[in-house]
Amino acid sequence: MVIIQNYRLKFFLDLSVRWKVYNLVMKRFFIGDIAKRFGLNPRTIRYYEAIGILPKPIRSESGYRVYSEETVERLEFILRAKTLDLKLDEIKEIIQLHEKGEVPCECTKEFIRNKITEIDEKITNLTELKGKLTGLLKLKRYKVAESICPIITESEKTS
Repeated sequence: MVIIQNYRLKFFLDLSVRWKVYNLVMKRFFIGDIAKRFGLNPRTIRYYEAIGILPKPIRSESGYRVYSEETVERLEFILRAKTLDLKLDEIKEIIQLHEKGEVPCECTKEFIRNKITEIDEKITNLTELKGKLTGLLKLKRYKVAESICPIITESEKTS
């Protein structure tokens, strides 16, 4: 093993493994830095570790979690997937396929198809609810209430 060091970088060459070069000065991130960068609570990041969608970080000598650039990129991916309303177990499945060396696009497409179906069902339900609410607005006013609110009581009759 040969260590090469100048004033900025420290490398070592593993001569036994075909001259593999390792950079010992990598970007390090602490949980507070990452949480602030993404607007997350540090507990969220620890939760993602616990359920296995983020890798366990290395620990500093003082016991602090130290994250790599790859972990930050993984967290960016997770947050992007969440903007598509993917569930954490779906995101985990996509990540696991990737870690096995597979391209998870077909799996992702299936999750997206399911999401579109859910959205269509929600749109149908919301359209029905809108019609019901619009009908309730057309009810006459009651001077003496026979119940707490006659409009809500009437809604039971129209459903």
